[in-house]
Amino acid sequence: MKPSTLIIIMSTVISGTMMVLISSHWLMVWIGFEMNMLAIIPILMKNFNPRAMEASTKYFLTQATASMILMLSITMNLMLTGQWTVLSNNNQITANMMTIALSMKLGMSPFHFWVPEVTQGISLSSGMILLTWQKIAPLSILYQISPSINPDLLAIMAIMSILIGGWGGLNQTQLRKILAYSSIAHMGWMAAVTTYNPTLMMLNLTIYIMITLGTFMLFTMNSSTTTLSLSHMWNKFPLITSLVLTLMMSLGGLPPLSGFIPKWLIIQELTKNDMIIMPTLMAMMALLNLYFYMRLTYATALTMFPSMNNMKMKWQFENTKKVTLLPPLIVTSTMLIPLTPIMLALH
Repeated sequence: MKPSTLIIIMSTVISGTMMVLISSHWLMVWIGFEMNMLAIIPILMKNFNPRAMEASTKYFLTQATASMILMLSITMNLMLTGQWTVLSNNNQITANMMTIALSMKLGMSPFHFWVPEVTQGISLSSGMILLTWQKIAPLSILYQISPSINPDLLAIMAIMSILIGGWGGLNQTQLRKILAYSSIAHMGWMAAVTTYNPTLMMLNLTIYIMITLGTFMLFTMNSSTTTLSLSHMWNKFPLITSLVLTLMMSLGGLPPLSGFIPKWLIIQELTKNDMIIMPTLMAMMALLNLYFYMRLTYATALTMFPSMNNMKMKWQFENTKKVTLLPPLIVTSTMLIPLTPIMLALH
């Protein structure tokens, strides 16, 4: 892809998301979603092959369906209220339809089937954009309509997403699919707290994006797409293997790393609202995620898979690519827990 073309496409993706973030008019929100969706497809097909074409088609069909459901709910809301304002949504049916449309865009269960397939079919850099930037716009609308959302509907989808995100990743050896199932589980955690404290959902999103960006950058540096290729990372980048270990543990929400902050605060918030069973189930199902993160850690840092290569110290001769963003991302992804009182004060 030519640099000028890439700049135009990326600016359209960014402006589409920004339009959703700053608009209070439903039509402008819908146009922002469409701009974003149509511009991301060439990025997904950057490495053109039949697998990428299939992934892009699946993504387009799912997102187009979600957009149509969203437009239907917007039109019904207009007929009932006579207003295009995002915040004027008092009808339960339209609110439920909007919730379903946005959960399809986010890849939450039971509309999660496209996420692993699309992520597996595209490159690591495109997958990074899909699992981070593409979550911002739908979650911002969920944030705005949170007072009118049916909490029971969102709670059911949240529990299902956490379960599917943990269960689906157990049998995977492809790193992109594992990160896709991880994304589904994290979307469940965010959805669980949306109706009670939307600010916590945005905090969870911020920390999730930081950790996922760092993980994708490390995998891209090593060109790792499978668990087996991760096991060769130690002889290319010996110092980075420990970073993968800490990032995986942080993504799983293990204390005292940064990924523990949103889980801790979400469980606390749900408990404050007299919900005991739901956070208990969520914490138990999070152990499934932690298991396959532990398996990745084991494959990366604690084992040496069979190899025909007698020269193990490749890192002495290889000119490794420098990633400027990586050090601050690693620090923020692992060491934010002392700042938890400040985050509590902010929300």
